[in-house]
Amino acid sequence: MTDTRHTLVALVEDKPGVLNRIASLFRRRSFNIESLAVGGSERPGFSRMTIVAIGDSAQVEQIRKQLEKLINVVKVSAITEGDMVTRELALIKVKATASTRSEIMQIVSIFRANIVDVAPSSVTVEVTGDEDKVNSLLGLLRDFGVKEVSRTGRIALTRGSNS
Repeated sequence: MTDTRHTLVALVEDKPGVLNRIASLFRRRSFNIESLAVGGSERPGFSRMTIVAIGDSAQVEQIRKQLEKLINVVKVSAITEGDMVTRELALIKVKATASTRSEIMQIVSIFRANIVDVAPSSVTVEVTGDEDKVNSLLGLLRDFGVKEVSRTGRIALTRGSNS
């Protein structure tokens, strides 16, 4: 079996300690979390967690089953690449001078990203899209000098009427 990226989506109660219990389960299993995004859900009092981890399918299924047994975890789904819509948000602070600012703005525009802050020696870019889009923009902006990057990691929902 080969190690691949897997996406787990969990609906959890908004209670203290839930995130710690989930992270501890991964730690005890020596399973690394590549990205973790948590935010409110469609149900008041509940949050949706999107966890991306690398491993084989059997390991991920075992983790999924163990997550469902945790206190305050309502439901956990392992979703596959074709059955999900994914997005990531990144903020990228790029070195900018008067002579490079317009070129940076053109690149940002091509990616349908936004400049959210302008300073004398930098611009901060906000980009939302799939991981490839974020990585592509980041790659082009590296030529100007990237000062800082902050990424949310993957968030995901199943496509269409899948639940």
